[in-house]
Amino acid sequence: MSPIVKRKGRKFSVPDKYVLFALTICCSAMMLLTFGTSIFDKPFNNIVGYVMVPFERGIGEAGAWIAGRSEELVQIRSLLEENEALKEQVALLTEENTLLQQDKYELNKLRQLFELDEQYESYNKVGARIILRDSGNWYSSFIIDKGSDDGLREDMNVIAEGGLVGRLSNVGPNWSKVTAIISDNANVSGMTLATEDNLIVSGNLQSMSEGVILFSQLVDSKEAVQVGDKIVTSNISDKFLPGILIGYIMTIEPDNNNLTKSGTLIPAVDFEHLSEVLVITDQKQTVEEE
Repeated sequence: MSPIVKRKGRKFSVPDKYVLFALTICCSAMMLLTFGTSIFDKPFNNIVGYVMVPFERGIGEAGAWIAGRSEELVQIRSLLEENEALKEQVALLTEENTLLQQDKYELNKLRQLFELDEQYESYNKVGARIILRDSGNWYSSFIIDKGSDDGLREDMNVIAEGGLVGRLSNVGPNWSKVTAIISDNANVSGMTLATEDNLIVSGNLQSMSEGVILFSQLVDSKEAVQVGDKIVTSNISDKFLPGILIGYIMTIEPDNNNLTKSGTLIPAVDFEHLSEVLVITDQKQTVEEE
């Protein structure tokens, strides 16, 4: 029994079957009103409008944001792959460019050697590559990859870039050592090309720090020698063939004895960036005998 009302200390109860019967009638009436009329449509729609619409809008915005992020991730992945491909292409092009530059450098060197070969066409020559040099900034002495097996002998003259480099001071079967004219204590008998006045060119690594070498014992009685004149190997040199360019006069001053002059020369050869040379296989004694 369900307690309903409490009056004057006594309980008033209704049997359960009557309660169930009443609830059944109420539910049936509500169903009839719901399906037969629109009395509950507006309140229900308002509830849906206030509750469901914002919920659905939030779900829609979240879905759009997720879709946007997903598309961005796809684009980022595509850009990363494209970036890697571009990096590989840049590396390949850089390598190709480096090889082209090396080829161009080799071609220029070979062209210079060819022109040098033509300049001294009366001499027989062998091309050689420098494979080792002494420590320091200058090629004062170095090793080339040709030797006695290639017909080379000591004191053969070495040229490069249109001028005199030095001579072979030591020869092995497949290598040779070159002592350059800029080495300390190296002396070359030279002469001015314009006036044929003799002088002595002396190597000096300290003066090479300023890009020059020294000359002395110039007899210029006619005061004809000028700055810029060419200096070549002379006919009286005991180890160097005549007529090979040594350098150009940069400064000239009279000595204390007022009989000779001294000064500095700019070498015809860049002794800081040598890589290939030509060895003249004709020697001074052989040429003189011929």
